Amino acid sequence: MPEKPEVITVARKLQDKLIGKKITGCNIYWDNIIAYPTPTAFKNEIINQKINDIKTRGKFIVITLDKDTLLVHLRMEGKFTFREVGEEKNKHEHVELILDKKISFRFHDVRKFGKMYLIPTDKLNSMRPLSELGLEYDDKFLTGKYLYEKIHSKKLPIKTVLLDQSIITGIGNIYDDEILFMSRISPLRKASDVTIQECDSIISNCQEVLTKAIKLGGTTIRSFTSSEGVHGLFQNELLVHGKALEKCPNCGNTILKIKVGGRGTYYCPFCQK
Repeated sequence: MPEKPEVITVARKLQDKLIGKKITGCNIYWDNIIAYPTPTAFKNEIINQKINDIKTRGKFIVITLDKDTLLVHLRMEGKFTFREVGEEKNKHEHVELILDKKISFRFHDVRKFGKMYLIPTDKLNSMRPLSELGLEYDDKFLTGKYLYEKIHSKKLPIKTVLLDQSIITGIGNIYDDEILFMSRISPLRKASDVTIQECDSIISNCQEVLTKAIKLGGTTIRSFTSSEGVHGLFQNELLVHGKALEKCPNCGNTILKIKVGGRGTYYCPFCQK
């Protein structure tokens, strides 16, 4: 699943192609992609609105229109394609927006897990899903103290807690592993056992890892690449994720892969005790 750096990279790629365009048509081929409102209302409301800005919030692409905001969550394999109007539809293209009556902007999702929301802009932060999100990685209020207060009573593994989007939004499985490795904290440690000093380290490394990943265009991950998607370079910088049985770059011992909360997790049991 794409994480914050990949979502930012996709949003930046879309800015040049979408900002200033008017949505003149909408076709929905798989209703379940539309999370809010109903597919009929979504189609009726989005037509004739202009695309004014594209940003991100957590793992959502945030497309600001004239009176509403379109939120897109790519989930596992969502991606965008641009086609000519009238060009034959691929079986995995589930939502089509016609731009300026001549560009077909399509949402392609093999597994159909992606979601779209059309929210009135004046209610954007008070309605789900954005109302449920925690702080961004670069928020000035994201401190070790903030993290400690959020997690010190949680008995779940710290690996699992860092994936909780209501605490820090945008961290996924790949960067979670990297952050904990750099912080020398075992992914199996209970969150309640993590000290405030270790929380300071987690936040510092979170900001370092995500900032570098964003600069490098994110991480190219299996099934999430396309001409309008992500071809990032950060996979060349990964220290532990995806490196089971390889040597730890710190101590030379073997990196292990385990399951934590059902997620594949890579760590060094010698550096991360």
